[in-house]
Amino acid sequence: MTLRACAALLTLALSSTACTQLGTGANPAPGTPPGTSGLTVPADFSVSLYAEGFKKPRLMEVAGNGDVLLSDTGAGTVYVLPDRNRDGVADSKEVYASGLNQPHGLALHGGFLYVANTDGVVRFPYAAGDLKASGPAQPVVALPGGGGHSTRTVVFGPDGRMYVSVGSTCNVCEESDARRAAVWVYDADGKNGRLYASGLRNAVGLEWFGGQLYATNNGRDQLGDDLPPEAFWRLTDGGFYGWPYCYPTQAGQPQVWDSNFGRRTAATCTGAAPALALTTAHSAPLGLAFYTGKTFPARYQGQMFVALHGSWNRTEKSGYKVITVDPQSGQTADFLTGFLKGGAVSGRPVDLAVAADGALLLTDDGAGKVWRIQAR
Repeated sequence: MTLRACAALLTLALSSTACTQLGTGANPAPGTPPGTSGLTVPADFSVSLYAEGFKKPRLMEVAGNGDVLLSDTGAGTVYVLPDRNRDGVADSKEVYASGLNQPHGLALHGGFLYVANTDGVVRFPYAAGDLKASGPAQPVVALPGGGGHSTRTVVFGPDGRMYVSVGSTCNVCEESDARRAAVWVYDADGKNGRLYASGLRNAVGLEWFGGQLYATNNGRDQLGDDLPPEAFWRLTDGGFYGWPYCYPTQAGQPQVWDSNFGRRTAATCTGAAPALALTTAHSAPLGLAFYTGKTFPARYQGQMFVALHGSWNRTEKSGYKVITVDPQSGQTADFLTGFLKGGAVSGRPVDLAVAADGALLLTDDGAGKVWRIQAR
């Protein structure tokens, strides 16, 4: 039994307080699949290995037939991970497309698979069940490549338009390219692009839910262990989210002025949107998914699940876990822990996706694996 997992249940106003740990050290709990020793989830869940052997697995997209598409930035490859026999384990690792430039974000829309490389979005004709691209990548829109934050994320909104996030070149600075530290919106063919949301240092996680666009963001470094806390946002057209001039310290409250820029004043922050929710500084929230499946207990329906990749510059490490964020109250709670034990790190969560069978899939670019979390 773990206090963290129990706290997660209590925060979500659950009726059950029993929790279970999937083994510790060399003695995993009975029935725990190999490779999940030490991962802790609520008692009514289990963790298993869905696929492994990747260089740097990042974001996922689930096709209409249940196939899982996965970007591997380290390999320059997009994989298809089918589970056609429905046993909860990928049947194989199929190379859908290779030779890509740090592929990261994936989106299915209008008969295409869109792939966000570091220097632009490309697309491939796609039909559910395809295991290999039928032709070369078709350029859609060019983006500024590389920089301090080199990954790009792409999603489509209910309006059929394409939303693309690009991170900053730096820890804290004023960017010369308006596409940096922002989310832009384009037509599906890459035309008519314009700024949608600004002041987002590195919004890796983007997800539409209930007609609302949500984002994670990585706050700045070098203000100590506890500032600024990491934040989660509801994005709106034309919204400003603070960076580099401001940062949040309380959810739902005005942001605090970051006095690095002398010609700006605290008044700059009056237009900065308040955060939906916060979590520990430097824990690096990346991918997110709203639970829309049918196999988790009802209390998790519509909850935001977020992967915390983990800190690199904090005295006491933070992150390295999956949390839930209630989109109504902003309350957060631990859901899956165990990648961080006594300062030792065994994995780094990146992205979450709801599988066709209702399980929650989690990429781990520290161990090169994809985990599967399912209700018992």
